[in-house]
Amino acid sequence: MSATADHAEERTNPAAKLGFEPGQVVQEIGYDDDVDQDLREGIESVIGQDLVDEDYDDVADVVLLWFRDEDGDLTDALVDAIGLLDEGGTIWLMSPKTGRDGYIEPSDISDAAQTAGLSQTKSINAAKDWSGTRLIAPKR
Repeated sequence: MSATADHAEERTNPAAKLGFEPGQVVQEIGYDDDVDQDLREGIESVIGQDLVDEDYDDVADVVLLWFRDEDGDLTDALVDAIGLLDEGGTIWLMSPKTGRDGYIEPSDISDAAQTAGLSQTKSINAAKDWSGTRLIAPKR
């Protein structure tokens, strides 16, 4: 694909800027009515298969974690997500943007990630109502 085509896909498919790759297993946690359907469909388009749900019983390449302030303890959710990952896997934490119901302070995300032993590598505008934070686990 040319650089121009890559940039065009990033504009039309929000998942393209998140770094998903064909063939990856993406496990989705925290699905609810408020998640961004376009982003979900975009991820499925890039990986070439459906997202797997919370009942998936193997390791995933990426955990897509939708998390809102009222969902409980973020550190616990991140620790649980680490256990679902294949070595070298990534967690994409999706949290509501500023001013939206369920908003989480960036400092709270940073603290929870650090406590869970994760490194925050990237934060992006993932969708209309959602921010994305890319977290990676240390090598085992």
